[in-house]
Formats: sequence, structure tokens, C-alpha cells
Amino acid sequence: MLGMAVAIVATLFSSHVGNLPFIIVAMVIGGGVGAFLAAKVEMTQMPELVAVLHSFVGLAAVLVGFANHFDPDTHAALANGDHAMKVIHEVEIFLGIFIGAVTFTGSVVAFGKLNGKIASKPLMLPMRHGLNALVVLVSIYLCYLFMGTDSIMQGGTFMIIMTLLAFFLGWHLVMGIGGADMPVVVSMLNSYSGWAASATGFMLNNDLLIVVGALVGSSGAILSYIMCRAMNRSFVSVILGGFGGESVSASSSDDDGPKEVIPVQHDDVAEMLLNASEVIIVPGYGMAVAQAQYPVAEITSTLRARGINVRFGIHPVAGRLPGHMNVLLAEAKVPYDIVLEMDELNEDFPETDVVLVIGANDIVNPASQEDPGSPIWGMPVLEVWKAKTTVVLKRSMGSGYSGIDNPLFYKENNRMLFGDAKASMDSVLEAIRSHSHGA
Repeated sequence: MLGMAVAIVATLFSSHVGNLPFIIVAMVIGGGVGAFLAAKVEMTQMPELVAVLHSFVGLAAVLVGFANHFDPDTHAALANGDHAMKVIHEVEIFLGIFIGAVTFTGSVVAFGKLNGKIASKPLMLPMRHGLNALVVLVSIYLCYLFMGTDSIMQGGTFMIIMTLLAFFLGWHLVMGIGGADMPVVVSMLNSYSGWAASATGFMLNNDLLIVVGALVGSSGAILSYIMCRAMNRSFVSVILGGFGGESVSASSSDDDGPKEVIPVQHDDVAEMLLNASEVIIVPGYGMAVAQAQYPVAEITSTLRARGINVRFGIHPVAGRLPGHMNVLLAEAKVPYDIVLEMDELNEDFPETDVVLVIGANDIVNPASQEDPGSPIWGMPVLEVWKAKTTVVLKRSMGSGYSGIDNPLFYKENNRMLFGDAKASMDSVLEAIRSHSHGA
């Protein structure tokens, strides 16, 4: 944010900038839209807001690229200048528009998948990888044709064709990625938007934009790598099509039919928690949607006051956005020292009396270790099923965001508490207080 603010101020004071009243009006409109969205958006909608903002960056890069190409003064200066500089500049224009166009449509699709307007199931067109490769090759050929012409209009025609192909590529790439990989996609698009901005900086000979774009691009790439590692996925496998939409059977290899779940009531959960010595709470997207962090924080405080050791287990991609759960828990005043990462807690589950899974699904799925045929085989997860008892809070038996069923629900030591997470936690808190007063 600070980098972009400096870039805007530096641009305003540039000798190349005129018509300041129009720019100020545009800034007021854009700033007003940004402030409105930021004030209105829920924390659970943050990933999709980020995706929308990335689409703006991509579209801006496309528009700036076209404006730069069709600027007569710029074109004349390049035509009369050094040939090598002309070639470099044209590559910068072409690359900036290509990356920006891919970022724009990819971000729009990511937004649609995150808010449910587009199904999370990946689109599997025939020969889809070959189709993507063909688009890239044709775009490279169009770049060659673009650099070989001195006509603004003919060059613009090549650019328009390439832009349409890049729009398709961005749409197809993200449509082919399943819901479970969407957090990585948002981070990846963040990186793309940075590189698009950096390419635009080279095109405009703006060192500040180059630096800001490189910072955004590299940080997004690093975050994508961290998230891929947390999901035991390679970056290439995500780009070539992630999982999401498949399902694993609810039956095990030694059982012919699906196992039944064991439902419990709020009083049962309260009694389990009060009789426990070690409790671990695993929050997920369901907690965020229901805004259940506040009763969860009160339950935590009440149990700790009774000498029960309560800790939180956070998966790196819980809530579709790294740090999402940490922010919500901090907002509810949960002590930071009991909020632990997955690697810090996994060894402790066998000695844990009760694990409370609040709206999490994929990050606690034992299929990652028990079913080699599962799409999430090998993905590091919180091994909650190793605890003495697990209680999963869900609205229904629907699968998670990735569309993959969870065998945890059918294990003998698991109990299901159905309903809205906040309403359930409020009822459990009330039951805990009733038991405490009765005691």
C-alpha cells in the first residue's frame, strides 16, 4: 500500500503528466470504490476481494500497454531511435499486455469460484494442456509479427488478437483448477499482477513501478510456494489443473458399505470438554462464515479457568487464505501463545482428550494418509483422528470446498454436531456454564 502510494505521488509530480484535474477525479472515484469495498467486505470474503483487485491490476496493465502503443509521440521516438531499444520496448509492451490479460480473466474466474458463482469443479477440456501450449506459441508468433511491422494499426491488430488469446488462456487456466487449489491460485495471480506492473514499469521507463511490481511479483511467488508446500503440491501441478470435484468413498477397504456418523447434542459436547484435560480446537472456513470465533474464545477462557489446557491448531491454508484463522482468533482476544501451527501440534493429538473441529474439512482429512487413490494423498493435514475423541461441527454432511468427502466423519471416535457453528458454540458455552454452576 505504501509502495503504491509513493508510485502515485511520484507519477503526479512527473513532468510527463498533464490534465491533473482528470487524474484527481479518477483517483477520488477509485479511492472511494476501494474504501467502500474495504469497509463492506467480510473477512470470509477477503480472498475473493483480493482476486477482484488483481483483475483491476491486470486490466490496467492491458490498457496502459495499448495506450503506450497507440501514442504517436512514443511511436515516432522509437521509429527514429535505436533499433535495439525499439525491439526491447515492443517486447515490454507485448509481455505486459499478455501477463495483464491472463491476470484479468484468471482473477475474474477465481473470484467467481471463491464466491460460488462458478462451480469449484475443474473444467477438463480435451487436449487442454496442448490447447494452452498452442495459445502461448501463437502469442509468441504474434509478438514476432508485431515487432516486424512499423505500422501502428497493423501492430495494434496483432496486439488485439494476442490479447483475446491471453484472455482465453487466463480463463481456461483457472477454470481448469479445482476449488481446493484456489488459495494458491489467488496467490499466484497476485504474483502475476506484480510482474504485469513491473513489465509496465519497463515500458514506461518508470523505475518505481518496476520495483513495486517486482516486490509484489516475488512476494506472491514466495507465498504460492509456501502454500504449495503446505498442501504437498507442486506449483506446476496446480497450474496444470488442481484437484476439486472428485470424491472419496465413505467406506473403508474392510467394510462393504458406508459407515454411519454418530451425532451428539450440545450438552454432550460441553460434558466432554469439561471432563477433558487436553483440548485442541481446529478452526476452518465454517467458523469464519458463522463468525463463531467469539463464543469459541469464551469457551476457551472458561475451560482454561478450570485448569484445562486448550490450544488451537492452525493449518497453513485454513480458511482459504494464510493467516485468516489467526486474524479471527486475535480479533476475539484469544491468547496468541496458544494458537499453534500444524507442525507444532501434530505429535500431540494421541494424548489429546477432545479435538473440536469447527468448520474445517480438507485440512483434517485422513484420506491424505490412508487412501493412496485420494486426490489429496500426501497433503500434510492436522491428524485430529488420532485423538481420543473428535467432535466435528458442520451444517450438513456436504463435502468441503474441494468437493472431496472426509472419512473422518465415519470414524468410531468421531462425533458430529450439526448446525450453524456460532449457534452451536453459543449453546455449548451455555451448557458449560450450566454444568459449572451446577458443580
